[in-house]
Amino acid sequence: MRRFSLSLLLILSTLVTSLGLLPGRAMAAEAIDDPIVEEPVASRLGLELTEYAQFPQSFTNPPLIDQRLNRIARINTILELPDGSGRRAVPDLNGNLYLVKNGVPHVYLDVAATFAPAFFSGRGLGQGFGYVTFHPDFKRNGLFYTIHTEQAVLTTAVPDYQQSEPTLFHGVINEWHATDPAADTFSGTHRELLRIGFAGQIHGFQEINFNPTARRGSAEYGKLYLAVGDGGIGVRTTDPQNLAIPHGKLLRIDPRGTNSPNGKYGIPADNPFVSQAGAAGEIWSYGYRDPHRFSWDTATGKLYLGHIGEKTIEAIYEVRKGDNAGWSEREGSWVFDRAATNVCDRLYPLPADDAQNGYVYPVAAYDHNPAPGWNCTSDVGVAVAGGFVYRGNAIPALRGKYVFGDLVAGTVFYTEVSEMRRGGPRATIHRLNLFTPAGEPVRFQQLSSPGAPGDPNRVDLRFGTDARGELYILAKANGKVWKVTGTRTFAAGPVGHTKVHGTAVAANWAPVTPSKWQFTGQEIILAEAGTDPGPPRRPFEYAVLTKGPAFAGVEVTASVRLDTPVDVSNRDVIIVFGYQSPTQFYYAHLSSDNTILPHNGIFKVNNGDRERIDYQWNGRSRGANPAITDTAWHKIKVRHLPATGEIAVYVDGNKDPVFTAGDKTFASGRVGFGSFDNVGRARDFTAVGTPAP
Repeated sequence: MRRFSLSLLLILSTLVTSLGLLPGRAMAAEAIDDPIVEEPVASRLGLELTEYAQFPQSFTNPPLIDQRLNRIARINTILELPDGSGRRAVPDLNGNLYLVKNGVPHVYLDVAATFAPAFFSGRGLGQGFGYVTFHPDFKRNGLFYTIHTEQAVLTTAVPDYQQSEPTLFHGVINEWHATDPAADTFSGTHRELLRIGFAGQIHGFQEINFNPTARRGSAEYGKLYLAVGDGGIGVRTTDPQNLAIPHGKLLRIDPRGTNSPNGKYGIPADNPFVSQAGAAGEIWSYGYRDPHRFSWDTATGKLYLGHIGEKTIEAIYEVRKGDNAGWSEREGSWVFDRAATNVCDRLYPLPADDAQNGYVYPVAAYDHNPAPGWNCTSDVGVAVAGGFVYRGNAIPALRGKYVFGDLVAGTVFYTEVSEMRRGGPRATIHRLNLFTPAGEPVRFQQLSSPGAPGDPNRVDLRFGTDARGELYILAKANGKVWKVTGTRTFAAGPVGHTKVHGTAVAANWAPVTPSKWQFTGQEIILAEAGTDPGPPRRPFEYAVLTKGPAFAGVEVTASVRLDTPVDVSNRDVIIVFGYQSPTQFYYAHLSSDNTILPHNGIFKVNNGDRERIDYQWNGRSRGANPAITDTAWHKIKVRHLPATGEIAVYVDGNKDPVFTAGDKTFASGRVGFGSFDNVGRARDFTAVGTPAP
């Protein structure tokens, strides 16, 4: 049988790799520790999220060991049944399949009980009842499909495929036949289609789905796609490149066919490797570590896949028939060295002759944005959550945008589909702001609060859509689903009309150290670097504008220049606002460097050490991109709306801010200009706003 012959192929493949015979492995250049220097950019666009459903507490089986599994409900997606009923399906990894009607969930099927005692969800982040999808003809044929995991030692079943190392768990695909497709509780039968053995506790089956753009009667209609991970061992093996096994692959099968090796499903004749000797005909594309989520653009038919990287690259691929994404010869667009002596030195530039290898590279990607001195062997908690190209009608501002996120941090991103071009430069990734229906800016950790006992800061973000293409966002942390119900422009509200300008004379300013400042009538000049004032940690030198009132809502504009030479790494200027006292104020820090922490962001000083509050900061990373990198004049704008807490900082007239934040600590205050420990100047310093009450 096929499963016994595969081990020999794997051994041969491993021997070839150990002899250095695989293509594209030459690594003459230096290792790369920061492959994607640019970070996702802030967007002025924000999503309004309205709570849609709350799911009940669920528990792992067996009891969890890894606290990252300690969630309120391990909900994995939301999708609408293709029967016109408006019902939505939500799988919980701990075992229940829910249907949701009018925002109220109820149990449709207990998958865990069906496959007990072998069913397990207590180890590995993706173990349990992972996904569900419904046949496009479900209304007539009652067919749907599920993934679940079983512990290898608790079942006598033999996998159809397995890896070269001992099998720890099985990933199982079942077809279910509902006797009455319109019923709200399942009654019917099921049969097993495919069983795959995995040698690790992670990276098993991920998503399964049908192409929603396929038309009845076409070769694509009714074909089931299955994303299969590398079992967690691709980092040290060639399994994702081995076409004899399904691990690290995207599969495409006909669940109603019978020509597979086990006779339980069909292998479509138009799959790319059907006629290749020794290759599994089910494979559609390959070279994946953890192909977590995929979706089709319903306008173009293109397939996009979110791929979770090892410890460096989070990527979006446009997937086509026969593609090789390269893992574990490549991670993203870099050579990956599995055998590196120092595990921190695993990424290298592509060789000059890389085109001959035929790898396909991401259309969008971001890296883990490590802090200086980061231990590369630690898990910083970064993983991409693939999403959807928005083609709905309710949110015009999102049309043509691929919306996805980081499942750990709960950050929501988008890229323009028009920029996601194979073989071209990577698409710009924009970070979306989030709002409550009341217009309050919010982080996802706040929406998913109180979070889960295992890790309250881990959101476990997922995405879903309904039949109209409207977008939903899920959090395992508290088991909630939100619907995207609108968009807002960040910090776009009115600030008021009181204007203070013509400010560049000494009588209008109160500097920390007057002797360090010059006021020419045209320019405000910090001529000497400031000195550390002592705790609490805050800007060294600044001047507060005393002309005019203290402001509530305010917009501060100025042209600024850094006189410190560009070869000095910590060049910066600050704009002060909400100033109450020397130990109570906000400031925007615009720096030429984002490797000295904490720089480049929005800060609050509140009778203690400065606290970084901008949404680009996650507590450990480098933060936002450098803001001012030369000695030219740059136009700065800071908007502060105390009523909602919105703060946005803009540079050089760009429509999108460089930083955004939401904070309501200081409802009013004065404004100012300064620096930490270097020199610079400002001109045309203007404040427009509403005087404080």
